[in-house]
Amino acid sequence: MSTENEGTAVPPAPSAPPVPVDAPAAPAPEGQTSQGPGPYGQDSQGQSAHGQGAPGGAAHHGVSSSAPDPSWPPPPPPTSPYGDGGSGSGGGWGSSYQQPAPKSGRGRGGLAAALLVAALVAGGLGGGLGYTLAKNNDDNSGSTTVSASSSGGDVKRDPGTVAGVAAKALPSTVTIEAESTNGEGGTGTGFVFDKQGHIVTNNHVVAGAVDGGKLTATFPSGKKYDAQVVGHAQGYDVAVIKLKDAPSDLKPLTLGDSDKVAVGDATIAIGAPFGLSDTVTTGIISAKNRPVASSDGSGSQASYMSALQTDASINPGNSGGPLLDAQGNVIGINSAIQSTGNGGFGTGQSGSIGLGFAIPINQAEYVAQELIKTGKPVYAKIGASVSLDDSSDGAQITDQGAGGAAPVEPGGPAAKAGLKPGDVITKLDDRVIDSGPTLIGEIWTHQPGDKVTITYERGGKQHTAEVTLGSRIGDN
Repeated sequence: MSTENEGTAVPPAPSAPPVPVDAPAAPAPEGQTSQGPGPYGQDSQGQSAHGQGAPGGAAHHGVSSSAPDPSWPPPPPPTSPYGDGGSGSGGGWGSSYQQPAPKSGRGRGGLAAALLVAALVAGGLGGGLGYTLAKNNDDNSGSTTVSASSSGGDVKRDPGTVAGVAAKALPSTVTIEAESTNGEGGTGTGFVFDKQGHIVTNNHVVAGAVDGGKLTATFPSGKKYDAQVVGHAQGYDVAVIKLKDAPSDLKPLTLGDSDKVAVGDATIAIGAPFGLSDTVTTGIISAKNRPVASSDGSGSQASYMSALQTDASINPGNSGGPLLDAQGNVIGINSAIQSTGNGGFGTGQSGSIGLGFAIPINQAEYVAQELIKTGKPVYAKIGASVSLDDSSDGAQITDQGAGGAAPVEPGGPAAKAGLKPGDVITKLDDRVIDSGPTLIGEIWTHQPGDKVTITYERGGKQHTAEVTLGSRIGDN
């Protein structure tokens, strides 16, 4: 699942998957030649990843070599994308991203850069078309109805079953339709955050409707409400909308503790893949603290997350929907997928290959609360610009800051801790830092005022420093 947010350069995934053991090929039909993709859907260029969403976006760009402040903003995206394999006229979220071949490990025991570039999974054209196809099938008068026996007795589903969790959570999820002033739009998902009518979703789901656009939220019951954006955080890819004339019987979903999630825990995702509202899929947590960079395809700034990785099926339209644990608690917000090919209702949009990424709910809850209170996001920062070059050695503080600013903010957190240009940050607390984007994602899991221990290298020697994180308000 590729995540696009700021359009800055991003290191490749650590390594290519192993080549599977050869198995006897199924005989091809007479007169046909058997052809297909290479192992795991890869070609000679490496893994292809691309995002999905509203039509008309710009093609995904890689991380630039400039050095933004890790708190924001990363530099504008380069003018040349990695690749353009999407169908249609404009690339955008439907464009493919050709990932460069992995580099051999170097430094610190050959640790490979692990930051992923994932594709946002808003609905857009694919969602609308998927809904149309499903609706047409439902209305087909030529279909055959088969009567089923009713002698099986009553079926009881315990609260802890997937069916039990879904039955409780579905009434508190909504399908969001966002339309910009020029008529372009997409489909996403959200969930009830409080009884006042606040709905949490992804920034990229509602971004097009921020300036005078139209938003609606539809519950599984069919009740539809107009809504407005309360606040949005592009860097976090989190947004809060509020229902107009919200009903009095709203039931907020219970929030879990994403810090306590373990690899192997069961997950349940709810969303509107390809516009098919109220869809439930299941899986497990397949990894934690996965560095992911994403862009909404508009050529603007990126989002960074230290994500929960899940194999629950997530597709365009799932964006903003809840990722639940086995007890029905929200542990994350579904945001992006890693994808290897085109497809999906003939639109060129990609589908799930079992690599989905969710924003941890502990981070999203803090962001949502700030947006409700002030309408603006608050970001933690160290006050130093770091390189976003492809690297596996760490996050290097640059010699020049973004926009001509000082690389280390005078009087800022990094300066007070004694950090200087040229220092290479290799750890933040117990998290290994292999690149600038990874450092940004880890910093943003914290709140301003938190104390963190930074490990860095200077002149071939390792040092540590305690840093009290500063704050920045807004996305600009």
